[in-house]
Amino acid sequence: MHDATGPDRAKRLIERVLTPSGRSDVPPFMVMDVMAAAERIEASGGHVIHLEVGQPAAAAPRSAIDAAHAALEQGRIDYTSALGIPLLRERIARHYREAYGCTVDPGRIVVTTGSSGAFILAFLAMFEPGDRVAVTVPGYPPYRHILTALGCEPVLIETHSVTRHALTGEALLAAHRKAPLKGVLVASPGNPTGTMMTREALTELMGVAAREGIGFISDEIYHGLDYAFPAVTAAELSPNAVVINSFSKYFCMTGWRVGWMVVPEALVRPIERLQQNLAISVPTLSQIAAAAAFEGRAEMEAVKRGYEENRKILITGLPQAGLTEFLPADGAFYLYADVSKFTDDSFAFAQRMLQEAHVAATPGVDFDPVRGRSFVRFSYARSATDMHEAVARISKWLAQQRPI
Repeated sequence: MHDATGPDRAKRLIERVLTPSGRSDVPPFMVMDVMAAAERIEASGGHVIHLEVGQPAAAAPRSAIDAAHAALEQGRIDYTSALGIPLLRERIARHYREAYGCTVDPGRIVVTTGSSGAFILAFLAMFEPGDRVAVTVPGYPPYRHILTALGCEPVLIETHSVTRHALTGEALLAAHRKAPLKGVLVASPGNPTGTMMTREALTELMGVAAREGIGFISDEIYHGLDYAFPAVTAAELSPNAVVINSFSKYFCMTGWRVGWMVVPEALVRPIERLQQNLAISVPTLSQIAAAAAFEGRAEMEAVKRGYEENRKILITGLPQAGLTEFLPADGAFYLYADVSKFTDDSFAFAQRMLQEAHVAATPGVDFDPVRGRSFVRFSYARSATDMHEAVARISKWLAQQRPI
């Protein structure tokens, strides 16, 4: 007789316990897979030009590094308040005065583990499972993946060239009328498009959201990296918006994992409770460095000028290589290029370009599950030398491709 309590039953029970949850079944963040494939080529001796990830080539500001060294010399790196060290929260508030002429109470600022931690805190504090939250496509994939993992429903709203790929109040209202929305998330400058919203466009969109009772989240992680016109913060336009930013992009501090939120007063305590339980606090050393990073703006402005030069290299060179159409590049450090004359499968296109030309780029399906098959995102956050070499390699490689 089979022993129901024997090894077979134990194995089945373990397999059941270890079955991944449904909420974990989200798509991969494809750019990380591309980066891993590029690293494998490099490990075997290949030289890859990295245009796939939004990773600044420059180091953190010298002021940030010096502050971190000084803190380490003191020896103790302890927990901080869940909301962040007062020095950093006050310095961020000062930043809003200096950069935008906008008064923000330091008590409404929450320090987070990069912008990624801020999205999780914002979604948990603002939405219930089943709530519908609008995001634009093309757009940053983890928006919808995190929402899905938390049991919310991401509602994808397509943007179009006629609006320069920015979300409009009309489009938001149309989606809301189909089925009520609980929230909307927008980014300006956007990823992967680089498009920015004017003050008038952002004001109009936020007005529609407010009238319809739709919570508004503004992703401002690429603020400071604006070329067409100065970026506008939602914190200036409404005290009820949730604003998310980070030291990763403008301040070149990706691996330090420190960002911030500006939140309505009603959400400060709920987010504090969540942070206490999810993370206790953001790494202290990163907070100390971040507070000092603001003193390194001259360095960062020089880095920004480098991005502008890189942008010119790609905008000039890619059309000569055969990629003649791309979305507005008002800000950030991305070009979202149309590759439809060469392929209807941007994933396969990016794979071949990596393997054959050793140029890494991110397929558009990462940012837009439908129309992204015709697009590839190029990051120009690296050196000008890399940009010139990338154009040369892409030109040679595309010349060998047969358009579909």
